[in-house]
Amino acid sequence: MEPEEIKQKKRSRGIYLLPNLFTTAALFAGFYSILAAVNGKFELAAVAIFVAMLMDGLDGRVARLTKTQSAFGAEYDSLSDMVSFGLAPALVVYMWALSDLGKLGWLAAFIYTATGALRLARFNTQLASADKKYFQGLPSPSAAAIIAAGVWLGVDYGMDGDTLGWPAAVITTLTGLLMVSNFRYHSFKEIDFQGKVPFIVLVVVVIVLAIVQTHPPTVLFLLFLAYGVSGPVLTLAQLRKHREHRTVSERKGDDA
Repeated sequence: MEPEEIKQKKRSRGIYLLPNLFTTAALFAGFYSILAAVNGKFELAAVAIFVAMLMDGLDGRVARLTKTQSAFGAEYDSLSDMVSFGLAPALVVYMWALSDLGKLGWLAAFIYTATGALRLARFNTQLASADKKYFQGLPSPSAAAIIAAGVWLGVDYGMDGDTLGWPAAVITTLTGLLMVSNFRYHSFKEIDFQGKVPFIVLVVVVIVLAIVQTHPPTVLFLLFLAYGVSGPVLTLAQLRKHREHRTVSERKGDDA
């Protein structure tokens, strides 16, 4: 065997360090979120979930930019997502607001966790055939952001989570169901981060960051809540457009 072939064989048995470091950081942030919630530090728990989102977004970008994508990385990323965006948000909101509801509280938290797992499993099985421009169902990081921002918002305004048990249960359950729905959500994967963009795009990014900075929990909650609502709105609009197009086609057929 040639030396170059030996090197390639050894390389194939290893794992790529850089993208998996970001995945590990996301996993750690999710784990820390759970620990913070157990200790009653709900604001830190919510912020940790957003840190996990940032790390999760970077690992895939880094893997593609450095051409270090692998099956191991994809599986590791899914397991990390389950902890950070499936388990952590459910436990955080349960400990903050749902625990006094008894069985209904843990049922809402479990529905969110189970639908998060189903969402990730469906995403992995449809990865090769899915439309890259859209997600089927609310992405789990966005669902986690709604829950985390809601908790963060409540803590920031000094609200007692026990008094918000029912609203929290409804939001948690609906967010979970949106993850396994057939509603379509924009993936924004068509955006080319390596190519040139108009100057106005940079201006918009700066304005968005400035708005978020004014009051992060409020802005983030409203932003991701709007994204959660956009799925049903987008899907219904597309169905209506398709129905109108079919009606017009049928009328043309009848006239002919």
